[in-house]
Amino acid sequence: MPPPLRPVSNPPNPWATSEIEYFDGEAPVAPLEVFEDHTRGILAHNDSPDVGFSWSVNPYRGCFHACAYCYARPSHEYLSFGAGTDFDRKIVVKTRAAELLREAFDDPKWSGELVAFSGVTDCYQPLEASYRLTRSCLEACAEYRNPVAVITKSPLVERDIDVLQALATGARASVSVSVPFWDEVKARAIEPFVTTPARRMRTIGRLAAAGLRVGVMVAPIVPGLNDEDIGDVLRAARDAGATWAGSVLLRLPGPVKDVFSERLRAALPLRAERVLRRIRETRGGKLYDARFGVRGSGEGPYAAAIQSLFERTATALGLATAGVGGADGPTTFRRPRGQLALF
Repeated sequence: MPPPLRPVSNPPNPWATSEIEYFDGEAPVAPLEVFEDHTRGILAHNDSPDVGFSWSVNPYRGCFHACAYCYARPSHEYLSFGAGTDFDRKIVVKTRAAELLREAFDDPKWSGELVAFSGVTDCYQPLEASYRLTRSCLEACAEYRNPVAVITKSPLVERDIDVLQALATGARASVSVSVPFWDEVKARAIEPFVTTPARRMRTIGRLAAAGLRVGVMVAPIVPGLNDEDIGDVLRAARDAGATWAGSVLLRLPGPVKDVFSERLRAALPLRAERVLRRIRETRGGKLYDARFGVRGSGEGPYAAAIQSLFERTATALGLATAGVGGADGPTTFRRPRGQLALF
């Protein structure tokens, strides 16, 4: 069973004109709240050299999985929410996502680049079971034969194997399953509402058995906490049918530092200070370094040792570590027959 909901706890929002501070023990329990986003665009463009894709679709903002390390937490502050509990329990849904995606594909300027699901929050978080926004977007991609790369922690992706198979037949499709931890206790402490690592491995196996290209993302690697899990995760993923592996060092931008540190100290008090010290060793004495080319890998001897361990283990297991996820290759994009196919 998942742990109970936590009391509301958000770092101060720098964009808000006021903030709420509760007395000890008086913070209310945070219920799930769902908000509709009536945005007029769905494709997000990314030009970071540290990310392996340029375009992404995010049907949801905020994420029920409540991973303490999520680098997307600061984006919730622009909605006048908090980056802590609000990010976990105030979820924004883009109900017109598939319609907007078709409109984007019909734009003559669109040339069929790979689209990632998702660049920010998990496209298969629990609300997807009822809203089906990701599935409807994937159906649009299949209709237009647009290449797709999916990354998720959720077994719910198994529901859409049929759509992913259609995509893999007419276009390019790949799925990366995120498994940062192998130890279930550590996973539950930091990713409280995500299914167990072993269950995620079964997802890799089912996707592979369905003939889909699937890999594992050991991300984020938290120095001093789950770097010791790298070998176990990679071996289990290979045995399940993964053909590639990727990794990213822990990123703690803005208020994420506070959310992560608070969760770490509360859930794993005996390891907390050691982990924070190790993180600083990979970030020049700080908890985060935002520089391109460094923020995803860190620097210094400890960061180099983590990267070496990952690459050597993946290579020994026969897992590819370069060009993963299907971003490379010619586009298969085709507009459906009709007037728009003339463009």
